[in-house]
Amino acid sequence: MTDDELKNLVADLAVSQKETDRQIKETDRRLSKQILETDKQLSKQIKELGKQIGGLGRKFGSFTEGLALPSMQRILQDKFNMEVISPSVRIHKDGKDIEIDVLAYANSTINEIYVVEVKSHLREEGIMQLQTVINNFRHFFPEHNDKKLYGILASVDMTTELKNKVLSLGFYVARIKEDIFSLDTPSDFKAKVF
Repeated sequence: MTDDELKNLVADLAVSQKETDRQIKETDRRLSKQILETDKQLSKQIKELGKQIGGLGRKFGSFTEGLALPSMQRILQDKFNMEVISPSVRIHKDGKDIEIDVLAYANSTINEIYVVEVKSHLREEGIMQLQTVINNFRHFFPEHNDKKLYGILASVDMTTELKNKVLSLGFYVARIKEDIFSLDTPSDFKAKVF
């Protein structure tokens, strides 16, 4: 091979190398663009799936609340002599919101009010949610400041550990048995007045 042939070969290799580098960069650019587009599509699908799952959770929660309402109404009337029973109470005041699954009260000689939180599967957050509602109740409902305030946590599924925690905080426990909610508190249980 002559020097000229060698120079031409090196020059051809350099041109080929530049073309290969250009093609690699173009392929990287296209792949990066495709990956970004795929990421956007996946993020959009995940966000939509999250909305759908959230919707199912709300529907299941509403179903559980609907299932609990007739039983809780009976308990609140028969056991606690409540006169007014309101499901799904929502209040907005001073830029804050509060939601109560069931609110019941009596204005007679009883003069008590019950806040019921309904959960399909009780978790720590459900207990904290009831505590928050109870702690903020008088701010949202000053017209009931003269009433004794009680809390009830009603749940389809509740571990013994969580049940004991709910009772130790002074809340009544209601659980479902044979498709009907009933109180599930020891006979010597003394509910806390808030």
